[in-house]
Amino acid sequence: MSRIGRKPIAIPSGVKVELKDQNIKITGPVGSMQFSCHPYIKLKVDTAAGIIVVENEHPENTEYKQLHGTMRSLISNIITGVTKGFEKKMEIFGTGFNVKEQSGKLVLQIGFSHAVELPIPKGAKVNIEVPATRGDDVPAKFAIFGTDKCVVGEFAAVIRKVRPPEPYKGKGIRYADEHVKRKVGKAFASGAA
Repeated sequence: MSRIGRKPIAIPSGVKVELKDQNIKITGPVGSMQFSCHPYIKLKVDTAAGIIVVENEHPENTEYKQLHGTMRSLISNIITGVTKGFEKKMEIFGTGFNVKEQSGKLVLQIGFSHAVELPIPKGAKVNIEVPATRGDDVPAKFAIFGTDKCVVGEFAAVIRKVRPPEPYKGKGIRYADEHVKRKVGKAFASGAA
């Protein structure tokens, strides 16, 4: 049996859970999300105790065991998403680089001959704290916020992929908590033989 799957999921106050067959709908202060649970896994909602129990009817089967923990984690993430939401902070390093939001798109000026436009996915919001870099020391900063952890994480990965940080000067797009391993550039010998 999965150790993660066995743990009951607490339902915080202000969160409404509706279960119909294998479909679960969770509504909270930040938003509402629906999820279809795998047919191998059974869900039970105990409103009196304020918990959701995820059950595996065949604990000896490896595939069922894996799905047990996965389904429990996905439902737990949905509850966190509708109560607090998920946020991914990002930074852009490089002289003259900037970021702005324009008609549902994130527009990045990051040293290419053209601006890179990325459509902001449904359910995600972008909060720009510092729109432009100031030299190589002060980065442009923005954060992606949403109720769905997968949407927030995937959009952050798509943005980072446009221009990942390079190892010599650290220019590019990175996560706020990311450490970029720096390399030493070429050393030129002075004087002629």
